[in-house]
Amino acid sequence: MAKRDYYEVLGVSRTDSDEEIRRAFRKKAMEFHPDRNKNSDAEEKFKEVNEAYQVLSDQKKRSQYDRFGHATGANGGFDRPFDGFDTFGFGGFGDIFDSFFGDVSGRATRRAQRGADLQQRVVLSFEESVFGVECEIEIDRLEQCQTCAGAGNEPGTPVDECSTCRGAGQVRRTQKSVFGQFSQIAPCTACRGAGTVVQTYCSTCKGSGNERRKRTRAVSIPAGIESGMQVRITGEGDVGQDGGPRGNLYVYVDVREHEHFYREGNDLVYLLPVNLAEAALGTKKIVPTLDGSDQILTVPQGTAGGAQFRLRGKGIPDVRSSRRGDLRVMIDLQVPTKVTSRQRRLLEELAKSFGTAEDVDVDPSLDEPDEEGSDKGLFERIKGAFG
Repeated sequence: MAKRDYYEVLGVSRTDSDEEIRRAFRKKAMEFHPDRNKNSDAEEKFKEVNEAYQVLSDQKKRSQYDRFGHATGANGGFDRPFDGFDTFGFGGFGDIFDSFFGDVSGRATRRAQRGADLQQRVVLSFEESVFGVECEIEIDRLEQCQTCAGAGNEPGTPVDECSTCRGAGQVRRTQKSVFGQFSQIAPCTACRGAGTVVQTYCSTCKGSGNERRKRTRAVSIPAGIESGMQVRITGEGDVGQDGGPRGNLYVYVDVREHEHFYREGNDLVYLLPVNLAEAALGTKKIVPTLDGSDQILTVPQGTAGGAQFRLRGKGIPDVRSSRRGDLRVMIDLQVPTKVTSRQRRLLEELAKSFGTAEDVDVDPSLDEPDEEGSDKGLFERIKGAFG
């Protein structure tokens, strides 16, 4: 289908001024605006009017169109798909119509505003963060005034119609631009778009319609949470404006350190102290758990410092799936910095038995083998010397 001439679409001639084109556009836009015209073809005609105006209101585009018509790159930049009118920085259909002509009802529509979000900090013990806890927190938030029920006036006092906008809540402003003079509808600043003026403000909220109140709320902290995470509680923030929803409450979590454990992801890490003799000979050790039941860990002979042993399912629950990590037991090899004379002689004898020590004077009484062999006797004596 051939595209109609833009001048024909707006009902103007090629010699008409910018102001005449602007007036013609306003008339056509009002006629075909989908909010007023319910015919099935109204939206398409409105798009056509808008497209014609976008070209003819721009001197460069109009000049190109006068010379080449629709053949200018099919549009010389004219024929881009219609995506809402924004020549003056407005949005879609409703924004065009409201900006030029005001709301269909003649009254301003105050936009609902969502209330502000709040943040509260809680400090948990390590065990509480692992297993979860329900705690109570006190919040200071904005609520609807209980005295005036959000109206802003002292109960029993009148609320008058705004004399500036005569109750419409909006005023018409005329501005000049490169396209000529145009009118725009804006909220009334005298009544802030309400259309009414309070004569006697509420003694509690001073006319704002809201007041600050302290509330206590129970918060369920999920198992496995860690420092830096937040728990969102929907709808527990400040009250919204003009019917808007409440904001949210975000509970920021800090976790105290544990005396024995530290966290790596969902794993618990426990440093198990083991002395030289225990590491060399092997031993059994008691390992505490957060569940309260101690575990017996067998440390094999010849275990090196830094070796790790894993107790499955004894770690921290995943905050999303509740699947528990592991308890990783890390061997903390205790190398003595001070030894008794007896311990020194035993260590010197051990070093000599491994062929790693120079000849030293050793107490002969320490060199007596037991019934099962001298090496075992030496190890047992070293183990006994280090407890």
